[in-house]
Amino acid sequence: MKRLELKFLDEQDKTVTISLDSPAEPVDAMAITAAMDQILAQQVLYSSGGDMVSKKSARIVERNVTDIQI
Repeated sequence: MKRLELKFLDEQDKTVTISLDSPAEPVDAMAITAAMDQILAQQVLYSSGGDMVSKKSARIVERNVTDIQI
């Protein structure tokens, strides 16, 4: 399963991650940047370290699990 992780910095300079399952592909970097800018501008999210103040990074994470018979 793939997951989009949006990473922000809060007022205490701590990393806060928002994860979204099954992102649309191909990934549109400009759309992700715009979405992150909207999240910051509207101050819709906060953490124990305060409001989100800047973007840190974004990435796609893919996890593969294979069961082993024992």
